[in-house]
Amino acid sequence: MTEPSTSAPVVAEHEDTRSDGPMTGDERAVLDHWLDLYRDTLLLKVAGLDAEQLVRRAVPPSTMSLAGIVRHLTEVEAYWLRVVLLDEQDVPDYYCVPDSPDGDFDDVDAATAADDVAAYRAELVTTRANTASWTDLAAPVRGLRRGRPVNLRWILTHLVEEYARHLGHADLLREAVDGRTGY
Repeated sequence: MTEPSTSAPVVAEHEDTRSDGPMTGDERAVLDHWLDLYRDTLLLKVAGLDAEQLVRRAVPPSTMSLAGIVRHLTEVEAYWLRVVLLDEQDVPDYYCVPDSPDGDFDDVDAATAADDVAAYRAELVTTRANTASWTDLAAPVRGLRRGRPVNLRWILTHLVEEYARHLGHADLLREAVDGRTGY
């Protein structure tokens, strides 16, 4: 564990307003709840840390960092809820580019950590609106995944799985950075 940071946090500490959600809700309400809960959890996991702490690769030999996870999930949101859901063809890659296909994890920099979190938050505004506009869980979406049709049910389930996996990584990274644990 390291000494507490004296630099300004990239994400301010904020109240945890997460809830159990609609425990008897319909399928869509439950899927939307869990995805939003995990999005909120990511921001809680990085709250209070400065840019240097966010980019720290705190669990060797892994090159993962909390900033890398934020960057990766920004790419994931844009891909699934813009490119696949709506077949948007003009969505730029945020970090994963031909010269650096794993740039989301590999190219973190304290100088851009605040911008990376801002990009994540901005992408959530877009992807939440896109998801809300698509009401049918069962019908194929406009885009394809590896040339195959997929529906919103599959996409939302996959996103819940994707966030859950990376939030487990975030738990370990956060604890290694400053000792903080918690759901």
